[in-house]
Amino acid sequence: MLSPPEAAAPATDATPAPGPAPTGHATRRLSACWLASAAVLWAAAMALHAWIPNAGVNAGSLFQTLLPWAGLGVPFLLVLAAVLRSRLAAVAVLAPAVVWVTLFGGALTDKRSAGDGDLTVVSHNVDEGNADPAGTARALAKAGADVLALEELSDASAAVYTRELAAAYPHHAVIGGVGIWSRHPLADVKAVPIMPWTRALRATARTPDGPVAVYAVHLASVRVTAAGFTTGRRNAAARELAAALRAEPAPRVVVLGDFNATYRDGALAPVTSQLRSAQREAGDGLGFTWPAAFPTVRIDDVLVRGMTPRAAWTLPATGSDHLPVAATLSR
Repeated sequence: MLSPPEAAAPATDATPAPGPAPTGHATRRLSACWLASAAVLWAAAMALHAWIPNAGVNAGSLFQTLLPWAGLGVPFLLVLAAVLRSRLAAVAVLAPAVVWVTLFGGALTDKRSAGDGDLTVVSHNVDEGNADPAGTARALAKAGADVLALEELSDASAAVYTRELAAAYPHHAVIGGVGIWSRHPLADVKAVPIMPWTRALRATARTPDGPVAVYAVHLASVRVTAAGFTTGRRNAAARELAAALRAEPAPRVVVLGDFNATYRDGALAPVTSQLRSAQREAGDGLGFTWPAAFPTVRIDDVLVRGMTPRAAWTLPATGSDHLPVAATLSR
């Protein structure tokens, strides 16, 4: 017996129906994951800044120079997390916040020690284009330092500083674009060959508490160009300075100057591995020095070996594009 024919199935479209469109919630969740990843990567970049390579455009050196400002990424990321209403992203932003506080939180406190030190020093890039060197000299003299180191001197301005500082600083030495003025006698004065032209000077200050080797230093300038962060000459000068410091026999050493690099810049490590920053140990705040109109980086410093920083600070602006830096030191 034949079965009745089956009813024909209704015709259907062979193309499957599209799935549901992504919801706004799914989009926000994906964006939050990307934001959380960015926060973790930003934290890693700050924490591992010394490992960022300098090949090519010298990105590592530039990032280390601007490292204190990397903390501005934290509020920016927090705002984005709030817009996305994401707890995941907000928690992830804690990572760069913790890293920044670990790196720079201590600089926000006043680390100056009670009591006076044995030696007060000042360093200032006085700016070759300074229109009022006499006024700058008088302002520096008012700081009452025992030793002044001046950088970026011209022949004409060096004569002005010598004249204006003569009463307070009877001892001085100038070679090339750098000079040292001292209340105490200077001996063993010599140029330090860190570049083809003289940008560093060494002298022994014969203080009442014993001799101190004093260096006035001006490392080569750097530039941010289309080719990247140009640092070759500065890095080479830093290596030459480091070699001179390794050969320095004096037990007490003070290096004053414009390094055109921050203390955390890996290119300066040959020098900073031998010396300590007075600002980092005994300063109040980050101590930015350049540009004077709106300081954003600290490229001028007081570095020591065999002495203890008691206080470190910046002085008010002069006619230069740098702020002067000062420190009080003890044996």
